[in-house]
Amino acid sequence: MVEAGVFTPEDRLELVAGEVLAMTPQGSPHATSVSLVAEALRLGCAGKVHVRVQLPLALGSDSEPEPDVAVVAGSIRDYAEAHPQSALLVVEVADATLVYDRDTKGSLYARAMVPEYWLVNLVERVVEVYRDPVAAAKARFGWSYRTVQRVSPDGSMTPPASLTGSIAVADLLP
Repeated sequence: MVEAGVFTPEDRLELVAGEVLAMTPQGSPHATSVSLVAEALRLGCAGKVHVRVQLPLALGSDSEPEPDVAVVAGSIRDYAEAHPQSALLVVEVADATLVYDRDTKGSLYARAMVPEYWLVNLVERVVEVYRDPVAAAKARFGWSYRTVQRVSPDGSMTPPASLTGSIAVADLLP
């Protein structure tokens, strides 16, 4: 579509369930939180996995979202020819897009069997941790997460097994 002149390379877009969607411009708190999340996860990875910031995940022929942060197996060069098709952990930072990220993106990641999804909720200053994808007829894409935990700023989360240590919610909030 860029080659056809429908969109420009500067347009911030993502493909979700066959729809090309414009991405909301980022405010300073959102951008700061994305950077804090990426830094905290990189420190916890110790080079075992690759932390990608706002880069595509190829989640089937109809969806190529660009999550704020994704932790994927392998190294940077493993994705020189194709985007990763899954992730060990996906993190979205949300303020204006909170409901969309919770319901639509959460269901999309569950359908793709992403084992863990974190939603950094800037509105309520908590991190919502979603684990254990399961089929759910009422969910947007027929999938949701069985386990949901809300972690307050004084709490911490333990990332998936491939990462080490725990991450304090306060370290992810601007």
